[in-house]
Amino acid sequence: MLWSYVFVVLLPLVLRAEADDGFVTTKGHQLILNGSPFYANGFNAYWLMSFASDPSLRPKVSLAYQQAVNHSLAIGRTMAFNDGGSNPLQISPGQYNEKMFQGLDFVVAEARKYGIKLILSLVNNFANLGGRKQYVEWARNQGQSISSEDDFYTNSVVKGFYKNHVKTVLTRINTITGVAYKDDSTIMAWELMNEPRCLSDRSGNTVQAWIKEMGAYLKSIDGKHLLEVGLEGFYNQARYQGNPNFQVGTDFIANNQIPEIDFATVHSYPDEWLSGSSFEDQLSFLNTWLNEHTQDAQNVLHKPVLFAEFGKSKKDGGADKRDRLYHAIYSAVYSSAKGGGAATGAVFWQLLLEGMGSYGDGYEVVFSEDPSTANLISQESAKMIKIRKKHANLRNIRHKGRP
Repeated sequence: MLWSYVFVVLLPLVLRAEADDGFVTTKGHQLILNGSPFYANGFNAYWLMSFASDPSLRPKVSLAYQQAVNHSLAIGRTMAFNDGGSNPLQISPGQYNEKMFQGLDFVVAEARKYGIKLILSLVNNFANLGGRKQYVEWARNQGQSISSEDDFYTNSVVKGFYKNHVKTVLTRINTITGVAYKDDSTIMAWELMNEPRCLSDRSGNTVQAWIKEMGAYLKSIDGKHLLEVGLEGFYNQARYQGNPNFQVGTDFIANNQIPEIDFATVHSYPDEWLSGSSFEDQLSFLNTWLNEHTQDAQNVLHKPVLFAEFGKSKKDGGADKRDRLYHAIYSAVYSSAKGGGAATGAVFWQLLLEGMGSYGDGYEVVFSEDPSTANLISQESAKMIKIRKKHANLRNIRHKGRP
């Protein structure tokens, strides 16, 4: 989804997990937190850093976290980038806006208070908030011969800009907590790029080489945090039938087999990908899409998989169809998770607060304005917490039984 992004519903029961301050790790095809499998749902909120950079708007970040926790959500995915343009994080290569960085500091520090684990994305594939387009423009302005945005993956100067950003963010000392980002367990994982694509090389080789290089570079700085690519989940030419109807130069299997990549991600937007199909056909595709990726993660990759973005626009079909799509995704993830499988959670796009209409894209969820979806999110996410608690209790029993 283009990075372009609640909430007061009275619920009969709010089930929360205990706040955990350990690092999320992996063991086989499971995420692990404090020795037990970590199954959790979450939300996307790309606007957090921007709001947090304005002290008058910071309470909205806290409110978003509070309402997320009230709906049993434990993972927040947001951006650690805003390149060029207005109110950027990175003004130009290597030059940063301290006010915006302090906003990101608050996003991380406040997440810790609420027991939310963050996934921080480091650049956008799309031109929204800078992205690849801004990076190649910076290089072109320095005299580099740039033919397309896909040179982002291969031009040495551009890659140097990106590596500098990675290092700057990872080694940032949080002005609120005094903890370097690379040492902060509030951060669950880094994401190399939001939805990488390379249409000039649909074989996937260009993106594969970039992931290998950048994954190794990031891990050389930070060996504590998990790393994921930011993939939508499209297969290569050999598995083309598993894609909606196109290829984008990525390879779900090969990209995630790179040793530095700790878990796989999948995005799910059948209403966009199959826009000419009926909703029932879109739902049928989605069920196959979910099952294929869960099985491939577990049996081929032997790594966890997070459904890191999904949604359906309310502009087409209203809340009922959206709730059916949400239910399909949550049910597939829960079915895997309750058996100790590879599907570790689902993170919907996108969470907004009341009064943020200008940030809406049709996919937004405002808890107080979308009661049926809010209740569905809460109920399904509480089921994931129960799985975590069951595993934690079993672990405690085993430990107590040891001499």
